[in-house]
Amino acid sequence: MITPQEAQARCARMIELALGKGANAADALAVGSSSESVTVRLGKLEDIDRSEGEEIGLRVFIGQRSASVSTSDFSDAGFAELAQRAVDMARAAPEDPYSGLAPSALLADGPWPMLDLEDSGEPDPQTLRLQAEEAEDAAREVSGITNSEGGSAGFGRSVAALATSEGFAGGYGATSHSISASVIAGEGSSMQRDYAYRTARHLGDLLTPAQIGRLAGERAVARLNPGRMVSGSMPVVFDPRVGASLVGHLLGAMSGAAIARRSSFLLDRLDQEILAPGIRILEDPHRPRGLRSRPFDGEGLPTAPRVLVEGGRITGWLTNMAASRQLGIAPSGHAARGGSGAPGISASNVHMEAGSATPKQLIADISEGVLVTELAGQGVNGVTGDYSRGASGFRIVNGEVAGPVAEFTIAGNLLTMLAALQAADDLEMHRAINVPTLRVDGMVVAGG
Repeated sequence: MITPQEAQARCARMIELALGKGANAADALAVGSSSESVTVRLGKLEDIDRSEGEEIGLRVFIGQRSASVSTSDFSDAGFAELAQRAVDMARAAPEDPYSGLAPSALLADGPWPMLDLEDSGEPDPQTLRLQAEEAEDAAREVSGITNSEGGSAGFGRSVAALATSEGFAGGYGATSHSISASVIAGEGSSMQRDYAYRTARHLGDLLTPAQIGRLAGERAVARLNPGRMVSGSMPVVFDPRVGASLVGHLLGAMSGAAIARRSSFLLDRLDQEILAPGIRILEDPHRPRGLRSRPFDGEGLPTAPRVLVEGGRITGWLTNMAASRQLGIAPSGHAARGGSGAPGISASNVHMEAGSATPKQLIADISEGVLVTELAGQGVNGVTGDYSRGASGFRIVNGEVAGPVAEFTIAGNLLTMLAALQAADDLEMHRAINVPTLRVDGMVVAGG
């Protein structure tokens, strides 16, 4: 696979060709990735998957017109053809008054922060198989587990480099290790499935395969013989593995592109209290070994840790250059770029700070409520904030977690839900978005 230096050289060559073909400005993103995974089921090897790929994306500008193309043909002829096609497409494109590269005065400059995103070791297929077997074996040893959907282990390596005609050039590499298990408890129509997985940049940051497997098995068994929820208005408690989605919806609404389109439930609410005053949400793109750490954004702007929510108020919109120009505000360094197309907007390594109450204390005064451990469906309206999703989890009765429940719906409005959020003290930092156990009072629950 290419190195960051080789990827940067490809970007520089592509920009040179585009300018030579008549572009006024250009940027290029070169990416490379390789991955290998092994899956076992019921103790037997089921699948080995190996993939490797490289791509370069080119974006060119002719005045206020732009076009994006990509290729995996790295020959001189392929590069020349791509550059010509991009320029021809840009000449035919409509004008966009907000398009353009980040100016040189705003660009990031090295040396880059030490993010420690690359593990020096690389497991071979036999090691991956042993990890997958250990995870599945541990899950199947849990009393009540009757079948398995498999255990998996994987390793990946990636490289990304960006260059612009305004003078930016940078690249970095990263690795990822993953282990998962998915198993079934019970028999016949009463069967229940659950899973556990972890992903980390370094193998040493993962739980052991046995720990991940046991967690999958215990979760599946705990779901056996689910009851039905009563319907009504009540507190809903979100397990951390699903509670992160609430912050995800908030981040989507904070996107400058959504604000510019007037398609966000946060529109005109920049200075209002959206969450409880005690809730703080932070972003740290420079977290060592973070799953979404990056030294610069998708347009070459510097990234930096920041507070996203303070005192119940959001601190600003998340923008790329196009959104910042449209809104008339400074860019925030949140551009996210794929191999082709214009940059989108994305935050990096977000977490909600822990509260002071334990999860047990958080639910102690709930006479009737529900702990949600799994969500289904996509019933979230980013424009109005209306929220309705299928769910399963555990009933809460008189301050205690009672038996499992399934096939119910929780509903509300994200503005009301965010204002009512209460956070427990059990924050763990191993996801791209990390939250503790969260409580939202006054949601509508519709039983099955």
